Amino acid sequence: MPEFLKLTPPDEARRIFFSHYAPPVDSEWVSLGQALGRVSAALVTAQTPLPAFPRSTVDGYAVMAADTFGAGDSLPMYLQVSGEVAMGAAPGFALAAGQAALIHTGGMLPDRADAVVMLEQTQSLANGMVEIQRAVAVGENVIKVGEDVQAGQEVIPAGKRLRPDEIGGMAALGMCEACVAKRPCVGLLSSGDEVLPLGSELGPGQVYDVNTSSLGALVEQTGGEPRAYGILPDSMEAMEVAARQALAECDIVVLTAGSSASARDYTARVINRLGQPGVLVHGINFRPGKPTILALCQGKAVVGLPGNPVSALVVARMFLVPIIERFLGLQGEKQTARVLARLTINIASQAGREDWVPVRLMQVDGETLAEPVFGKSNLIFTLARADGLVRIPMDVTGVGAGEQVEVHLY
Repeated sequence: MPEFLKLTPPDEARRIFFSHYAPPVDSEWVSLGQALGRVSAALVTAQTPLPAFPRSTVDGYAVMAADTFGAGDSLPMYLQVSGEVAMGAAPGFALAAGQAALIHTGGMLPDRADAVVMLEQTQSLANGMVEIQRAVAVGENVIKVGEDVQAGQEVIPAGKRLRPDEIGGMAALGMCEACVAKRPCVGLLSSGDEVLPLGSELGPGQVYDVNTSSLGALVEQTGGEPRAYGILPDSMEAMEVAARQALAECDIVVLTAGSSASARDYTARVINRLGQPGVLVHGINFRPGKPTILALCQGKAVVGLPGNPVSALVVARMFLVPIIERFLGLQGEKQTARVLARLTINIASQAGREDWVPVRLMQVDGETLAEPVFGKSNLIFTLARADGLVRIPMDVTGVGAGEQVEVHLY
């Protein structure tokens, strides 16, 4: 009996694999311009407070708040204008009681100033005075030193995927570079005598190599660097030679096709020859992608995927993506974004097997609906027409129309 017919539940398959897989996070320094989407490899600590000086959040007049107490439209206060704060420079003067200074948004407050009156709540007078039409409290319209970040504060943890927000924060701290995890090189091997590279002229019974393109895009989207090793003939010897080369040159190896129970199935045997402990899981109790292989060879992850492009891509999202994230040291990030939606029609499922069904999302009368996109398992545009996948648990026989489901977005 083929080994993969002993099917492992998906969660148990992940537990088995990740109990063995603990790659060290290797790091490199990149410029901030290259850091978007990369994963931080080291804790970032602020070396200086942010902001480093008290600054105004509005255009107006810097004042001592006590000088404005009681001011209003019917009883304004009058202060002497002692000067104007130049942008990008220290004021060079301090306020005295009864004085104010013209200041612009982002300008540094003069010494003894502790608030700013908005420009539209003042009236400039010809005699060098300013009329204050509203009282302000201490700290009003002012950002204090370190109000955003204190010196020595931990601002970005290791294992964080860097967004424009984090990159902006590092720029504000004067950082030119970021320490990030090195991208894993992911070797992609396709096999099949009927599979041809893009640009070829198809003959009868032949198909284009979809998996190299779709899986390569998924690898790159997740944070890895795909490396294609071409299309292998249906030969155990050819697969082993290519797999050994990929294992030597890459951090993660992915083989598509040859993982089913057909007479030509040799993927598991090839993987077991690559190094210990070899195949950890062969056969996962979910659809699509039952004949998936999870292995570890010489400390490197090796994944065997079905050749079917739809199955390969779904399985890769479920298993290859978290493997790449583990390699990057990513912490606290869900595999996919999720939304709740109401199912439009019934979805049947087989009890004892976890199913993943493509759905299209729609907005109808302010409600989010999920419409299943049905199609044969080898039709790639079934996924292209969908927005995400709905998980049908192993302990149910389907989900009824009108029920709320969780959609895992692509």
